[in-house]
Amino acid sequence: MNPTSKERLYLSADGLYRLLRSEFKKIPDHRGKSAEISLGDALMAGFAMFALKAPSLLAFEHQRQTNAFNLKGIFGLKHIPCDTQMRSINDEVDPQQLRPAFTGIFRQLQRGKVLEPFVFFQGQYLLALDGTTYYSSEKIHCPCCLERKSRNGKVAYSHQMLGAALVHPDCREVIPLCPEPIIKQDGDAKNDCERNASRRFYQHFRQEHPHLPVIEIADALSANAPHLKDLHDCHVRFIIGVKPGIHGFLFEQMQTAFEAGQARVLTLQEADGVLHHYRWLEGASLNENNADISVTMVDYWEIHPNGTIRHFSWITDLPVDQDTVPQIARGGRARWHIENETFNTLKNQGYHFDHNFGHGSKNLSVVFAFLMMLAFLVDQTQQRCCPLFQAAWGKTKTKRQLWEDIRHLFHVFLFNSLRELLETMVRGFKRAAPILNDSS
Repeated sequence: MNPTSKERLYLSADGLYRLLRSEFKKIPDHRGKSAEISLGDALMAGFAMFALKAPSLLAFEHQRQTNAFNLKGIFGLKHIPCDTQMRSINDEVDPQQLRPAFTGIFRQLQRGKVLEPFVFFQGQYLLALDGTTYYSSEKIHCPCCLERKSRNGKVAYSHQMLGAALVHPDCREVIPLCPEPIIKQDGDAKNDCERNASRRFYQHFRQEHPHLPVIEIADALSANAPHLKDLHDCHVRFIIGVKPGIHGFLFEQMQTAFEAGQARVLTLQEADGVLHHYRWLEGASLNENNADISVTMVDYWEIHPNGTIRHFSWITDLPVDQDTVPQIARGGRARWHIENETFNTLKNQGYHFDHNFGHGSKNLSVVFAFLMMLAFLVDQTQQRCCPLFQAAWGKTKTKRQLWEDIRHLFHVFLFNSLRELLETMVRGFKRAAPILNDSS
């Protein structure tokens, strides 16, 4: 079958690159209209660096010097900034101005019905949230850096972000949303925290997706009264992990109810002998200080014939019965997609997530983090929707090799679009002796 026969052009990489260029052009240029390098080109060049999985800004600078034709043809750049220009221009950009780029791609996914397979429970989507560090240094820092002082008096500076993605237990891909930076806020001497970032995230989320029905899946740090109130106010349901060491009051209620025969129990067995044992308690109090906050607690054991036992516990506000409890447990376990399929992919599959591409003195670190997440969103869209991308990936077997082959072809040949490059990978090309320029 022709790998491009079912390609939807507006969901292809080239179509999404055009969308991003359009969104970047809408951002007001803080330098005025007379600048030689436009803000749109500076942002698109930064995006191209992450789309190509350049290992550093210096490596991308080499691409600029040797492959300007491809950068202009594939990414639509008119003027390509050097590394110094890219840093200085993007350092002044307010990262929040990049949010429409995320929502623009999301609208295309909705238009293409790509989100339909992600519907999980009673018409709702699973929204996984987790925080991660993407920059750390003991020397280079800016006013937005978080600070942590060690016992020996040294100060470690870092940038973190709250990542968010629509996930599904049966889908390998994730749909990342615009992350929320965890940084010192303007005029605030105190460190920011994940809880404050989650509150800001949902304020933005509901402005951009006022009617999207979601169920938050998160770790035990989110099982607290202020966060549950925030979720209620934003009309977000939840399946949140709990742990005995943090939520002892909940576990005591469950054990007391179980011994009194008041907890519900269900055990299912698969053909291979794996047991799935569930118990749940409705109307449990979150903790002693918030007895008025009522949740349903779910315990789940996965017991294998070889003796391996896995135990998980959650709280939820979803309706739980013998028909829904297995699905709710699957949803709770899908939280690992934000770690395994998102952060681990960014760290270990060629995105160089932990590399410092440039810190700047204002916003550069956050802007680069947003541009990397946009590149990841485009890649996940291609992995889900583009037969040509899937065919190229199939030939290379691994993501790392895929990115390496793309960079190799980008360096050797001339292309007007990414589609041309991917077709070259899939269909192959005739090797020829090099044609040497006459330098005499």
